[in-house]
Amino acid sequence: MSAKVVWLFVFVALYWAYCIYWGIKGARMSKTASDYFISGRSLAMWVFVLAATATSFSGWTFMGHPGLIYRDGFQYAYASFYAITIPFTGVMFLKRQWMLGKRFGFVTPGEMLATYFQGDGIRLLVVLVALLFSIPYLGLQLRASGFLFNVLTDNLLSVEVGMWVLSAVVFIYVASGGLRAVAYVDTVQCLMLAFGIIAIGIIAYAELGGWTAFGEKLAALGQTGIGKWKTTQGWGGGDYNAYLAIPGVIQFTAGLGKETPVGGLWTGIMVLTYMFALMGIHSAPAFTMWSFSNANPRPFAPQQVWASSFGIGLILFFFTAAQGMGAHFLGATPEATALVNGANMMPDLTANKQGGLVPHYINTVGDAAPWLVGLLAVCALAAMQSTGAAYMSTAGGMLTRDLYKRYLNPSADHATQKLFGRIGVLVIVLSALVVATTAKDALVLLGGLAVAFGFQMWPSLAAICWFPWITRQGATLGLAAGLIAVIFTENFGASIAGFFGIELGWGRWPWTIHSAGWGMIFNLTVCLVVSAMTQDEGATQHRMKYHNFLREHASLPESKKGLVPVAWGITLIWLFFGIGPGAVIGNDIFGAPNAGMENWTFGIPSIWAWQILWWAIGVFMMWFLAYKMEMSTVPDREIESLVDDIGDAAPAQSGGD
Repeated sequence: MSAKVVWLFVFVALYWAYCIYWGIKGARMSKTASDYFISGRSLAMWVFVLAATATSFSGWTFMGHPGLIYRDGFQYAYASFYAITIPFTGVMFLKRQWMLGKRFGFVTPGEMLATYFQGDGIRLLVVLVALLFSIPYLGLQLRASGFLFNVLTDNLLSVEVGMWVLSAVVFIYVASGGLRAVAYVDTVQCLMLAFGIIAIGIIAYAELGGWTAFGEKLAALGQTGIGKWKTTQGWGGGDYNAYLAIPGVIQFTAGLGKETPVGGLWTGIMVLTYMFALMGIHSAPAFTMWSFSNANPRPFAPQQVWASSFGIGLILFFFTAAQGMGAHFLGATPEATALVNGANMMPDLTANKQGGLVPHYINTVGDAAPWLVGLLAVCALAAMQSTGAAYMSTAGGMLTRDLYKRYLNPSADHATQKLFGRIGVLVIVLSALVVATTAKDALVLLGGLAVAFGFQMWPSLAAICWFPWITRQGATLGLAAGLIAVIFTENFGASIAGFFGIELGWGRWPWTIHSAGWGMIFNLTVCLVVSAMTQDEGATQHRMKYHNFLREHASLPESKKGLVPVAWGITLIWLFFGIGPGAVIGNDIFGAPNAGMENWTFGIPSIWAWQILWWAIGVFMMWFLAYKMEMSTVPDREIESLVDDIGDAAPAQSGGD
């Protein structure tokens, strides 16, 4: 057994010991159901800041994101803006959801929406979204962890064995300690995620010869046709190397998604709608429960602005970008490596092998520092398990509260609820493992649905937080329509149709619009039309109880209401130019990709400089919304609960579907 494998098992053992410790401690502290499911609404500020950040940016950020930057170039690196768009959803909804949870004793989003809309149809759809999000997303994380250990142990552990063994420990501490255990383990996982990405980025810069040398290599690449696509040639994208430019605003030339877009997939519209999809992480049902777990909203703003938008954004735009694009000159793309006389420290990854990029980076230090291989591997493992653990815990809670307690045993006591919560976690884990083991080819397709499903919660959350005129029928049917549209604008929908011998007239992501965008088009259309047709005075008065409470406790002071148009303006401008159609300007505004480094304003490709500029503007936007517009600050008036045993008595239901 090599030294790096020994160190790997040493660090894994230490990491597992910490996880099990918090599983045991969390179990001892969980006296009531709300203790177990939402940490008794008492998470410490710093715990939420780190835990929510770890949950938001999973093993995909650590393992998958650099690989796709390598595969698709800087046009895909616009996806790094999810450091801002994920918490943007939190700015919109988390504070107001927390206020409603505190006031009315909600534990799950299903309870909140069913009570607000006076019907259980939306409750069942929310549980469905939670399961459709959690199982494939968790399956992806678990399989990736098995793959990582397969590579780093030199095939000592197969992917399947590694996946099942690693998931066993996650199940033990999540099922034992509930959300509190998840949160405290996530704090360490967040630090490990950040350290690991930075360390691997430093390895990349060191092998490339530093920042300036990296820029020179990118300039040489920009003057060639090396790449999966030779030039962009798309509408508005220019005629440049596709690694260094986005292929225009939108591509109708790609038919209905059945043809490969010219110059690459990541048009301005594709980037925008893909960012919509990733907003689904914070609008997914799990994050509603995260919001309920806090004593007050104080942690929301620092998590959204500083930990996520600034901290993770800084890491992604500087260190992850170097990992992905730098690999071209380190052997992963032999033609590019030969162009700059680079070091062949990596195998050829051009044949769709980008998933192994990060493990290969980690392996490069195996001879010089085997202990670092073990540490970085555990950092990757922690990143992959951070999100999975949170979704296991919250989905188990929803199965218990929204199905078992609601329909089978309304008088279930605390012990019974915790027992079924643990059973729910087991069901989620086993389902994810079975999917990851038996549906390997379909796993990526299923995982691609997850975040797009989460984004379909936006109209329902907007209804309860902002817009009382959205009706129960509108929200419920809109959500159903959105989920169906997502399925049938993904490859998974084509697979379903093919099973019945039907061929769809379109492919995946027609017109370079992500399935999340198509889902929201149908979702909003149905929601608005049906809401307009189903207005009812009695139901409106019921919903206004919640909105009057929010207006009383969360309204903007008169002195700041004049800033509302400014907030709208900043947000729309950022969405258009930072991650939308206007991003095409960034291809050459600071120097054409093929102009040479001496003609680049900042010594780096224009597209990269544009991304860094709009990342900085995005951080300001998030600060302005969260703090200045008070969308994530503590309410001036204290919120008094209307439920004595907070979180353990489901609010009364009335009405029906």
